[in-house]
Amino acid sequence: MKIAILREAAGESRVAAIPETVKKFIGLGASVAVEKGAGEGASLGDEAFAEAGAAIEDRAALVADADIILCISGPDALGQTKPGALLIGALDPVRRGEAVKVYAAAGLEALAMEWMPRITRAQSMDILSSQSNLAGYKAVVDAAATYGRAFPMMMTAAGTISPTRLFVMGVGVAGLQAIATGRRLGAQVSATDVRSATREQIQSLGAKPIFVDNVAGIEGEGTGGYAGETSDEYKAAQAELVSAHIAKQDIVITTALIPGRPAPRLVSDAQVATMRRGSVIVDLAADAGGNVEGCVPGETVERHGVTIIGARNLAQGLAADSSALFARNLYNFLAAFWDKDAGRPVLPDEDEIVKAIRLTKDGKVVNERLLVNA
Repeated sequence: MKIAILREAAGESRVAAIPETVKKFIGLGASVAVEKGAGEGASLGDEAFAEAGAAIEDRAALVADADIILCISGPDALGQTKPGALLIGALDPVRRGEAVKVYAAAGLEALAMEWMPRITRAQSMDILSSQSNLAGYKAVVDAAATYGRAFPMMMTAAGTISPTRLFVMGVGVAGLQAIATGRRLGAQVSATDVRSATREQIQSLGAKPIFVDNVAGIEGEGTGGYAGETSDEYKAAQAELVSAHIAKQDIVITTALIPGRPAPRLVSDAQVATMRRGSVIVDLAADAGGNVEGCVPGETVERHGVTIIGARNLAQGLAADSSALFARNLYNFLAAFWDKDAGRPVLPDEDEIVKAIRLTKDGKVVNERLLVNA
C-alpha cells in the first residue's frame, strides 16, 4: 500500500503530510513517497521526509503505482494513475466540477475532505475547522499589521491611548479564534451572529455580544453547523443594529458563509463610509463573493478611507502550522478506516462520513450533492 504526497501548484505553500504523519503511515504498514520539493513552502525539506522514512520521487513515478494520493488542493490532472486509487484532499467539487469528471474518468476514488460532516467522530478529520482556526487568528494579525494604531489601552506620561475596537461578524470557528486573538492583543472586542446559541460562546471569551432582540433569527445551528438563511424582518433589524455599531469600530472581521451559496452581504458600502478613516475590514468570505460590498478577492482596496482586505486562504500564510493540522486531519481519517488485516483503508458505502465526502467511484460521479446539481 503506497501513499503518495503531492507537491502543490504554484501559489499554495502547504503540504499534505509532515514527517510525523509519514512515520505514522509507515507504522500502519504503508510505504510513503513524497514528490520532490513538496514541503518547501512549509519549511520542510526533502531530507526531513527522507529521515522519516519516505521515498522522494518525481510526479510521474510518484502517482503511477500509488494506492492513495494525498494533496491540499485537487490537481487538474495527474497523468497515469492506478485504477481505484484514492485521491484525498480539499477538492473544491462545486467550483471544479470538470476536474471531478476527470478523476472519475481516470478511475480514481476522489474524496473531498471539506465535505466532512460535522459530527463528533469526524472532528479530528475536519480540515475546515483546523484551517479556519488559523485563518481567524491570521485575520486579526493581518488587520493589526495594517491598522496604524496600537491594540491595547496604554497609559503613559504623555496621555492614554484608547484600546482598539474590534467587531467580529460570524461566530464560527474562524470567528471564535478572531475574538480570542483580538482579546489577547488587548482590543475591546464585540461580536454578532444570527445563531442565538453563540451568545454564550462570545461571552465566554470576554467579548460583548451584539444581537437583535425580539426578532427571531436562527435558533441553534444551521445545517452542518453553519448558519442558514434568515427572514427579511431579521435582516432589516440586524442591518439597523450593525449600522449603529459598525460606525464606532476600528477593525471589522467578517466570516459568514453558507455552504453552496454566495456569502451573505453583511456590510454595505454606506456602512463602510460611516467608519473613521484608517479603519480596517478583513473579509474572510471574499472567495465566496464577500460579506463586504466593495471587497475584491485576493486584493486590498481602500474605500472611504477604510482598508478592505479581501482575504484568500489565510491559513497558507502560516504554512508550517496549517500543513501540520491538515496532515493530521488526513491521517486521522485514514487511520479511522484502516483495516490491519487488509493492510489498507476500507470505506463502507453506507458510512455517513464516506457518503458525505466520496465524489467518484468505479468511473462515475457518485456524490448526491453533485448529482442533484448536475
